[in-house]
Amino acid sequence: MIPPPSDSPHRAEWDVLHELREHASLLQLVADAKGNELQLQTKLRREHPDRLVRAAFSLCELRRKGIAKFTRADRMWFDRQGFEQATAEPVARHKARRFSGQVWDFCCGSGGDCIALAANSEVTAVDMNPVACLRAEWNADVYDVAERVTTVCSDVEQIDARDGIVLIDPDRRQQATGRAVRIEDYVPGLEFLQRLTTEFRGGAIKLSPACNFGGKFPDAEVELISLAGECKEATIWFGDLRSDAPWRATVLPAGETLAGNPLDFFVDQSAPLGYIFDPDPAVVRAGLVDAAAEKLSLARLDREEEYLTGPAAVESPFVQAFELLADLPNNLNEIRRHFRTSQAGQVEIKCRHIPIEADSIRRRLPLPGAQPLVLIFARVGGKSRALVCRRVAKG
Repeated sequence: MIPPPSDSPHRAEWDVLHELREHASLLQLVADAKGNELQLQTKLRREHPDRLVRAAFSLCELRRKGIAKFTRADRMWFDRQGFEQATAEPVARHKARRFSGQVWDFCCGSGGDCIALAANSEVTAVDMNPVACLRAEWNADVYDVAERVTTVCSDVEQIDARDGIVLIDPDRRQQATGRAVRIEDYVPGLEFLQRLTTEFRGGAIKLSPACNFGGKFPDAEVELISLAGECKEATIWFGDLRSDAPWRATVLPAGETLAGNPLDFFVDQSAPLGYIFDPDPAVVRAGLVDAAAEKLSLARLDREEEYLTGPAAVESPFVQAFELLADLPNNLNEIRRHFRTSQAGQVEIKCRHIPIEADSIRRRLPLPGAQPLVLIFARVGGKSRALVCRRVAKG
């Protein structure tokens, strides 16, 4: 890439990145370091400029954290802001399966999605930050897909081309308040995102699963994607890339998916049976709890509660199973009385809608044994109950 002008606010960071790349031995020293970090920094500053040492430590820290997101994180190039918003590799690869041909990656950042897309597509990655484009290029090289990636430093709102298909990851950070929770506060904002769905023949919009996406894209498919039990993103699929289902929940790394219209499913309520089931957060956020219950032959504890119940253990990526040991009133004295004679040595406390102070309750529970148990506070037929359970390990 052509370097930014000398008076650009990005030029200093650009130069440091190139210096770091030329000083691979410095990065290796920091990556392999053990012991007192401050002493090592002091030693390295005698041999290298302060800006280079600070950049090396920052990058190596992000590479260590990146192992949870990327299989080749130890060679990738990150900054803190781009790392936090980067799509984890399993999620990016899952989404990339729908793409082919010519693809635009708008707001590419460090290139998490770009790398996955380039496995089967020719990708034009666009970001207004030239250093982000540089990182995307270098990271594509780490994954051996650089020949299928072209970067363009530009404001995506200034890109007129509408050929191919598009993926966009709008900026969700605000200077004053941190992360934006409303799509209207994203950059680019809602109006531009909605316009993309009519101008491109197909594509996807990456959103926070906590944002107000409901009803904003009425002709699209909304996919909630979780990874290792955490809901990572809401993907808005439109045009040629959408399926017939308006809502979808996908659970990774299992790769299982559940799709449909939440209004098409309805299961009965039941008192707690032998097992309690906690749906995956992607299933909950997609409104497909009843769909999962129907698929697995389970019942709801309450219409206002996502917890499910059934007479036998069910193994599924869509739910976590708990064996029910006791069904108690939500009364601390009775709960304490039960735990006094239990084999509990540690207790995990779970609840979704009942206001409780989990830490306060945990401190007051007698734990005379060694067994790990789970205490679930949930509504059952309109009443608040405390369900003592044992987590069922997944096979």
